[in-house]
Amino acid sequence: MSTANPQLLWQPDPERIAQARITQFQAWAAEHHGAPAEGGYPALHQWSVDHLETFWEAVTEWFDVRFSTPYGRVLGDRAMPGAQWFPGATLNYAEHALRAAVDRADEPALLYVDETHEPRPVTWSELRRQVGSLAAELRALGVRPGDRVSGYLPNIPQAVVALLATAAVGAVWTSCAPDFGARSVLDRFQQVEPVVLFTVDGYRYGGKEHDRREIVAELRRELPTVRAVVHIPLLGTEAPEGALEWSALTAGDTEPVFEQVPFDHPLWVLYSSGTTGLPKAIVQSQGGILVEHLKQLGLHCDLGAEDRFFWYTSTGWMMWNFLVSGLLTGTTIVLYDGSPGYPDTGAQWRVAERTGVTLYGTSAAYVMACRKAGVHPARDHDLSKVKCVATTGSPLPPDGFRWLHDEFAESGADLWVASVSGGTDVCSCFAGGVPTLPVYTGELQAPGLGTDLQAWDPSGKPVIDEVGELVVTNPMPSMPIRFWNDPDGSRYHDSYFDTYPGVWRHGDWITVTARGTVIIHGRSDSTLNRQGVRMGSADIYEVVERLPEIRESLVIGIEQPDGGYWMPLFVHLAPGAVLDEALLNRIKQTIREQLSPRHVPDEIIEVPGVPHTLTGKRIEVPVKRLLQGTPLEKAVNPGSIDNLSLLGFYEELARKRA
Repeated sequence: MSTANPQLLWQPDPERIAQARITQFQAWAAEHHGAPAEGGYPALHQWSVDHLETFWEAVTEWFDVRFSTPYGRVLGDRAMPGAQWFPGATLNYAEHALRAAVDRADEPALLYVDETHEPRPVTWSELRRQVGSLAAELRALGVRPGDRVSGYLPNIPQAVVALLATAAVGAVWTSCAPDFGARSVLDRFQQVEPVVLFTVDGYRYGGKEHDRREIVAELRRELPTVRAVVHIPLLGTEAPEGALEWSALTAGDTEPVFEQVPFDHPLWVLYSSGTTGLPKAIVQSQGGILVEHLKQLGLHCDLGAEDRFFWYTSTGWMMWNFLVSGLLTGTTIVLYDGSPGYPDTGAQWRVAERTGVTLYGTSAAYVMACRKAGVHPARDHDLSKVKCVATTGSPLPPDGFRWLHDEFAESGADLWVASVSGGTDVCSCFAGGVPTLPVYTGELQAPGLGTDLQAWDPSGKPVIDEVGELVVTNPMPSMPIRFWNDPDGSRYHDSYFDTYPGVWRHGDWITVTARGTVIIHGRSDSTLNRQGVRMGSADIYEVVERLPEIRESLVIGIEQPDGGYWMPLFVHLAPGAVLDEALLNRIKQTIREQLSPRHVPDEIIEVPGVPHTLTGKRIEVPVKRLLQGTPLEKAVNPGSIDNLSLLGFYEELARKRA
């Protein structure tokens, strides 16, 4: 993707810039903390990385973070890994998430929507009451600070209540979506040894009911540390023997008690995709997530009390945790539990219309699916309240930017398109939306405040307008405090810090442009490197999947023992399409003309499907390992794959080639 001729897609008008919270924050920080009053976002960002401690102190003051005991300094040690944030301070994440209940008791904190698309509100006072009741019951069950509490739950209000009650007690939350099979869940939960397990009897998806009672029974058998199981009858079944009823635990009218914990006290455990070996159990802190999410949601997403915040996600993906943190800014969060495409591809836009969403978050894949299916969101739905459509999960192709912009522009809307990129590892964004900056087609607007994001060449030198490794050279508060069961920290260190000592290397190829924007090219460990010219797989997918015959694709670059390089492109065809000579030539011509003749694949191979992780990412590296002859059990963690049977095709291909 060229950076030479940027296409300006959108420019915020002066009124939008003046009203943005980030503008007000900059003026206030200039007056109180020496931030630059002029120069807009670029000047503010430079100040935030040059004066890291002052910046984060300003964030805590601006958002009125309540420290029950004060901190000695902002950053006790800035070494990575191991940076110490706000040593001495105590606070509680859940206390901040429920603050709006004081002023807005009867307004909705949550809007819950299932496949009927009828929103059901939970008010701030009701949310606070349920959290207070459940936290008291957890304490009565013997749950103490540091104990782990797990949820096998869909994106429903009970999951939010359980997370907040866990945090209120000072225990550590962890969750999986109920479409995960037993092995996947056990690979995660057995690592952290939970004492309480919240479960549903099943879930609804795509118009069907999915009974999960047998899997729940297996989880109970295989998690010996669980002392209490809480049954949520989503499908209306009786509680299994020995399980507690959700309704009984949340019936009380108890004022919540918020355990005051150290800033770096664990808040939750998230899991990386874990395509090889057990998933990494990533621990983030109460204070680190609190301040990082206040910055991200309050300043970058521009969210406040009048907003409604939706992101299509499941409880097994970090975006669910990020969505829940919308409560920190007093925002109403919209929880959708169901298929994104039921009863039709445009379903998510209907949810946005019915709930009055102002920030609408989804995946790049969904945007491209809507474009391909001929969906017209703003024409067919009243989306007049939507100010921003944000996407993540994979890079949004330029066609996706243009399609979103044009669809909304036809209805007279001034839509801000924010493509964001971060990771489970930090439960936040490295780069993404800034409400006061222009949007260029195919580019992320800027690195986040306080994030010294750079592209580095192999020797560790920063490069501009060239592809390099995504690195972060200063600590972020939401970086993991550790991995679970990694006593010497070696797995944590090897995951991010083994390439450039003391500098976070994320594993993505990016370009930082001279304009300060960021382009994401895909994973650096599955990058295509032809004769020294590197290209991210996302660039290939972008052009290939514009062709109506291609449902999805997977490209792999494999270094050969003889010094050669084999680059196959696997294509999953749309119904009725045939991979004949004409289509083969069109695919090659498209890549040659729109990307680079160097990156025309050596072979184009039809496949029955493209395998993904459970969070929807294409698994390039494990397929690469299979094709290099690694046995299946060593190339991939079977519990992390959405459709294991698809891997048989790639295994067989490797055998034939050998």
